[in-house]
Amino acid sequence: MVISGIFLKANEVRLVTLTGSRDTHTLVAPKFNKLSLPKNPTQDDVDIFSQAFKAYCADNSVDKVIINRRATAGQGAGGAGTFLIEGVLLAISPAQIEFVHPATVRATEKREGGKKIHKPKTVDLGKAYDFGFEGLI
Repeated sequence: MVISGIFLKANEVRLVTLTGSRDTHTLVAPKFNKLSLPKNPTQDDVDIFSQAFKAYCADNSVDKVIINRRATAGQGAGGAGTFLIEGVLLAISPAQIEFVHPATVRATEKREGGKKIHKPKTVDLGKAYDFGFEGLI
């Protein structure tokens, strides 16, 4: 099964795609890792974003997309950019979407952190990897 982990941050989407299982997995498409939407997008901007995401899913045979659950209130609550992108992804994704809470990721890190051998060094890609890892069986 091919899983894409997506980390939503402001008006950007960080993507890390994995295949395999938690014990033995590999990165798919390691060179492509970011999509963005302008702060005040037009319909054309959203269409370009949508087509790029659909093409990415088709090119990599993505079966499931795991996205970070946005905070709805309090410090670190998701802003307008993540809200727009989340809505677009829900509307157009050719693959099943599942939301994962960051607390779930922290619990998995404590239990199975040693299995995350392909985790990227950059923080945002590392978070996207963590979400993708959650989708592996």
